[in-house]
This record gives sequence, C-alpha cells and structure tokens, in this order.
Amino acid sequence: MVSKLTTTDHCSDVVGLKYVYPVISRRMGGLSIGINFNTNNACNWRCIYCQVPGLKIGTAPAMDFKLLENELRFFLGEVLNGDFYQRFQVDKNQQVIKDIAIAGNGEPTSLKEFAEAIDLIGKIATEAGVFPHSNYVLITNGSLVHQAKVQAGLKSLNSYGGEVWFKLDSATEEGRALINNTAQSCKASVENLLLSATLCTTKLQTCLVDYNKQGLSDKEKQAYLNLLMDIKKSGCNLQTVMLYTIARPSLQPEALLLAPLSPEILNAFADQIRFLGFDVSVSI
Repeated sequence: MVSKLTTTDHCSDVVGLKYVYPVISRRMGGLSIGINFNTNNACNWRCIYCQVPGLKIGTAPAMDFKLLENELRFFLGEVLNGDFYQRFQVDKNQQVIKDIAIAGNGEPTSLKEFAEAIDLIGKIATEAGVFPHSNYVLITNGSLVHQAKVQAGLKSLNSYGGEVWFKLDSATEEGRALINNTAQSCKASVENLLLSATLCTTKLQTCLVDYNKQGLSDKEKQAYLNLLMDIKKSGCNLQTVMLYTIARPSLQPEALLLAPLSPEILNAFADQIRFLGFDVSVSI
C-alpha cells in the first residue's frame, strides 16, 4: 500500500526514481518536485541537522542526462495527467506543483555539468507547461558560486525565472564551524552571496536550531543582524530571508544534542530582521 506523502517525509526514493522525488513542502504549501544531483550522498559540508543517511564528504557524481530527462518527463506526466495525487493521498489543497527544487542529498553545485543540468530541467518543465507558472529553485550552501560553471548555471536558472535559496545558518566563524562543519569563512560566503544576487534572484535561508540547550544566543543574533545591515548597505538586491528550524530527526552524530527552536524565538528574531527592511518568512 502506498503511504501518504506528508511534510515530514522527504525520502528521495519514495517513487523509485534515481534523480526525481516528490516532497510536500511546508514552506511552499504544495508539491515540490525535488531533483537530487548528489545520488552518492556526498556534500562538501556536513551540517549537523542533515537528514541524509550515510552522508560523506565529496562532490556529485557524473550525471546520466538521458536518465534524468526520462525520469522528469515521466514524473511530470504522472502528476499532470496521471493518478499521482490519488496514489500518494495528497490533500486536495496541496495538489499543485509549487516548484521544481534542485536540492537532494548534497551540494548540487558540485556537479561538474551543473549548468547543463539546470538548462535541461528548465527546458523539460517549460515544454510540459510547468514553467513559468511554478517556481524553479536551487537550494545551495553557496560555497561554490565563485566557480564559472556555477555562475553559468545561475544565469540559466535566471533565464527560466528561477531563484537561489542561499544557506547562511550562522554569521560567526564559530557557528559555521559548529553547525555546518565548514572552513569557508563568513566573508567568503557573503562574497558569494553578493555575486549570486547579481546573477539570479537570491533569497537567504537560515536553519536555526537549539544546540545542547543553548538556544539562540545574543552573540549569534547580533552577528546575523550586523551581516544583514552590511548587505543592505552594499546595495545588494537581497529582499527575502527565510527562517526555519528542524522538523525531522538529524542523522548526524550530534542528533541527540539538537532540538527545534520555539515559534516565539523564531518570530521574535524575524521581527528584528523585518525592522532592517527585509521580507521574512518563518517555517516551524
């Protein structure tokens, strides 16, 4: 018996495909069609809230473009003309394709053929009538935006009206090392963020967690607010900040030390960010 798709089930093999998987997105309020470039569960970061099983440090494997094309065309056909919603018991009010989101089990911009993959997905979705009515989203840690192949992909994404969701979970070096296990400096990350915003509509996405019952410290909040003020002063066309906390169990060694932040803390912080002139969404 096919199980019901819910916002807490983001299993990437639920429909038995290699690259394509469905998600009922709590942030988007409908069907998000996920595209997983990192089928080897490899990423250049190791975020402590990550739900990827067997996560390892590395890059995306070579893309089988014909398989990606076949899977995406097949799956869009099932959703648009088949019985997908009925088989997976998707609620009536969520039976709409909100976006096609490149996310998956690692950092998608590490794919060698990144720009080509972005363009192929855009062409298929446009031919199927999904674009421009649905969003085209790249979810990324932004660590590789300085690379030419990634910039070419962002330009292609922009040509389809897409947007970048750029991860920034902490504005302190200590926080980035703890939460993301990355040695890339906050300065380098911000430089990539500013570059991304010149190439494609870019939104900031920030996962805030309670680590070891420490909550959200004043130091972390102030560093984040200071960074946003600097971004605003730079003239960067960044308008939107998306705050969220963990909704599903981490599969990393730190899992038992993690807890979601309360709606009160998230909403209070969101109000501080709005005061700086940003649009802010909060997902609990």
